[in-house]
Amino acid sequence: MLRVHFTGLDLARLRLAGDPDVLWETVLSLHRLRDKQGESIFGDWRSETRARLNGETRLLAPLVPPRGYFPDFLTPPEGLLGLDSGMEALRATPADRVHDELGRLSTVRTLPAWIRSLAEGDSRAFGKLIGALHAYHQAAIAPYWAHIQAQIEADRAVRGRALLDGGADALLSSLPPTMRWQAPVLEVDYPVDRDLYLNGRGLVLLPSFFCRRTPVTLQNTELTPVLVYPARTMSETAPVVPEAPRSLGKLVGHTRSAVLGSIGGGCTTSELARRVGVSAASASQHAGVLREAGLVLTLRHGSAVMHTLTPLGAALLRGGHRGPGRARAGQSSIPDRSTPATM
Repeated sequence: MLRVHFTGLDLARLRLAGDPDVLWETVLSLHRLRDKQGESIFGDWRSETRARLNGETRLLAPLVPPRGYFPDFLTPPEGLLGLDSGMEALRATPADRVHDELGRLSTVRTLPAWIRSLAEGDSRAFGKLIGALHAYHQAAIAPYWAHIQAQIEADRAVRGRALLDGGADALLSSLPPTMRWQAPVLEVDYPVDRDLYLNGRGLVLLPSFFCRRTPVTLQNTELTPVLVYPARTMSETAPVVPEAPRSLGKLVGHTRSAVLGSIGGGCTTSELARRVGVSAASASQHAGVLREAGLVLTLRHGSAVMHTLTPLGAALLRGGHRGPGRARAGQSSIPDRSTPATM
């Protein structure tokens, strides 16, 4: 079990990440690619991704083993700003830190020569790492980014509602069952026994599509504390390459356009009905059509449901698509961190 110890200042500095983290999703997806669980969710994704790969998994596997520690420097906080920013931060990791973190790997397994060179500061080895990560991201993450982003945004809407309704206490209490808030400690199901004292630094909560079963945190306690947890979904849906939805022909009329525009950052069916001035049944029906068209995602939140816009829905509202290479859309051109990566 992981026990995260909060002070009053930590609660004040608790925050929910504003965007998906492209490098966390990239690294954690390597676990999903190699495990055999969740076939109904990841089976097609695995087959499609493997068909696009050209040896990247073989190169990266020693750095990101199926279980146990993987280096913290692979997921710098700049991954929230996009792939390019994350790669720049990764490349700028101090040599002594790279050496120390790779040294933890070498104590439990024999590393290939290029990773040993990486630990010694070889720039060519770092270029090889950046190239392998980028190529793997293009095959495994970029084609599915809109789906990944929609799932994470929906989870954020649920957590954000809890925060607005009851503050940090309600937000921590709303987290998945693998995390239990017993003030002032957040107990987390974890492969090893560990205590994390925040000591006034706060905590970043980061929902992740490819994080499964148990949350993940950083090994290095001197880094900004982050807790990556499985994004909640109303129904487990497989990542798909987006295509023009066949249901878009249904999207006509003033009321349905008003429904789409009224969802905003997320709302329940009753709130949506009040905003648009229709019955709850009518609001639910319109939201269902929008959901079939790929413009809305719906999650259950207690006894109610929460509707949020997908990236496609948001793009339709603003009259243009913000490509995934830009900072807030996922930053691509298109699951301890510590010992426990048993995601």
